[in-house]
Amino acid sequence: MSQLLLIASIAGSRVALPAALVESVVELEALIAVPRAPAHVAGLSALRSRVLTVIDTQRSLGLGESDCSDGIREAAVVEIDGHHYALIVDSVEDVVEGLSEPVAVRAAMGEGWERASLGMVETEEGPLLLIDIAAIVSGAPSESKAA
Repeated sequence: MSQLLLIASIAGSRVALPAALVESVVELEALIAVPRAPAHVAGLSALRSRVLTVIDTQRSLGLGESDCSDGIREAAVVEIDGHHYALIVDSVEDVVEGLSEPVAVRAAMGEGWERASLGMVETEEGPLLLIDIAAIVSGAPSESKAA
């Protein structure tokens, strides 16, 4: 496969993000609320004079709300269709090489994980769930209709 993967933790679960889609990993300090935004949009933040829409990955997956009480959030910065997003994650571990193509997951993971999954991919760290970044940014289908 030879795709580089960013290993991160979301809601306590280790997952893989396609590293080619991740511009950087940052710590966000300031977060400005956005009235009437979908629930999975945590707010806006600035990075190097660029506005980022901050996505609460846990909320996007239907797993509750990320704990942002300390004021500092670790996030993976991505660009989709010319818009920049910061995906809040618990932590970022490493970048590794994918050793296989993604294969279907054969267990129930929950609606949010199933929606955002591209399958399981083998790495030197063991098998990891490969995340569809666009699905995380979009949020749950019912939530998108409400916005």
